[in-house]
Amino acid sequence: MTLFTRTFIPLSAITLALTLASASALAQPPHDKGKKDKKQDHHHSSHQQDKHSITIEEAVVRSIFRDQRSYLEPAKPLPPGIRKNLARGKPLPPGIAKRFDGRLESRLPHYPGYDWRQVGTDAVLVSTATGIIESILLNVLN
Repeated sequence: MTLFTRTFIPLSAITLALTLASASALAQPPHDKGKKDKKQDHHHSSHQQDKHSITIEEAVVRSIFRDQRSYLEPAKPLPPGIRKNLARGKPLPPGIAKRFDGRLESRLPHYPGYDWRQVGTDAVLVSTATGIIESILLNVLN
């Protein structure tokens, strides 16, 4: 009986240790997989940002405004408090934007899902669906 007890205790201890070790290993993700997922998430998010980001050739747009001055209405700069709230990625504050004359708007670059608006002396490209500002051309109407 002493031999059986000595053999039984180490076997149960080994079984318990193996069970705990395998449960611990299953609970933690493999190190390589975690790093790969982070890289994929980073790549996905930067790709998503690039997908939605619009590149505007500011010099070309400013040239269009300069050449088409006759279609612009006189504009006053926005009060500093309101102008401070204009930022890319933020919603356009309600009631401050005007549409451009159709003849001028037809000459501006067209981006599907976005509209050009006049906000004080600035030109703003805004998402039609969400009202989120994509780009601001400061003092383009001066």
